[in-house]
Amino acid sequence: MRDLKREATREALAKAAFELTRERGLSGFVTADVVERAGYSRRTFGNHFSCKEEAVASVAFGGVDDASAILAGLPADLPLLDVLLAVMKTQFTTDALVRMRELMAMARRYPTLEPHVLGVQQRMRHTAQELLGSVAGDRYPTVYVPLLFGAVYGAVMAALEGTLDVDLGGEYDPSPASMDYSSFLDITFDYLRHGF
Repeated sequence: MRDLKREATREALAKAAFELTRERGLSGFVTADVVERAGYSRRTFGNHFSCKEEAVASVAFGGVDDASAILAGLPADLPLLDVLLAVMKTQFTTDALVRMRELMAMARRYPTLEPHVLGVQQRMRHTAQELLGSVAGDRYPTVYVPLLFGAVYGAVMAALEGTLDVDLGGEYDPSPASMDYSSFLDITFDYLRHGF
């Protein structure tokens, strides 16, 4: 129960910092504004974050459900590629993807934010790859999990960074050439199944 409360506090502070950055820009507010908006003390903020940039970057974790709950509902003998596709379709909601894309754009605009965003991405990547490795067990060669995960991660980053024209929904008027997220995943995983 304590861990859930701590995580909820962390998410509220991160969301407040992200919203303030969206509204005022990174230099347009201070930590006191974050704690006032979230309804916590400066001390509580200090227990969770070292600076407002770290809080802003941490919003990437909010809205992304715990993948282990999704994995528990899948058949144990499901091929790893299908496991990863199920997690990608279930775990990454439109809101979470749009927030991640916006966070990456903020990091390009505010250089002091970039190392914190990269740090969050690295933690998320390592955690997800470890979880995928535990699901794979000894069913696949050692090299398979990192290569599969790296390929999918690279494709998703291309969509988030805007290298690929993927309509994540809810953010802007998509171009006529953009593909929706579900089609993007289908194409990506079709290439992974059948080759490039």
